[in-house]
Amino acid sequence: MNVAVAFDHRGVHLRAALLEAIGADGHTIVDLGTDTDAVRIDYPDKAQELGDAILDGRAERGVLVCGSGVGASVAACKLAGIRAAIAHDGYSAHQGVEHDDMNVLCLGSEVVGPSLAADLVRTFLQARFNGGDRYVERLRKVEAMERQMGNG
Repeated sequence: MNVAVAFDHRGVHLRAALLEAIGADGHTIVDLGTDTDAVRIDYPDKAQELGDAILDGRAERGVLVCGSGVGASVAACKLAGIRAAIAHDGYSAHQGVEHDDMNVLCLGSEVVGPSLAADLVRTFLQARFNGGDRYVERLRKVEAMERQMGNG
């Protein structure tokens, strides 16, 4: 699977652990940076880059990391077709994909450490959308909401 990864200046503290975990599992990394905390990088910019990579087909899923995961999630969800959420526990990391077809995992480098972050990313990437009728119907409702946003 092609996996886009992006970090703001605070999220970069999980970079090494996440790149190692994703690569070790045989995924192709679409690295959108950053690799340093020396320069402020705003999470909305990284959310846009990562969302674009998914929407244009360079990546199937993405991992977006800021300090808390909150800003990254808020920004990424503004892009139609991106279903992003914070998951700082294993259940949410897989259930978000299985039931909600989540395609972006958001993490907070100030909330989880490198080992847990690597486990969460592995769980997220191993999960598959259930495809059941009730889940598909819910996604259609979300898509309708996105269309309404585009008209407002």
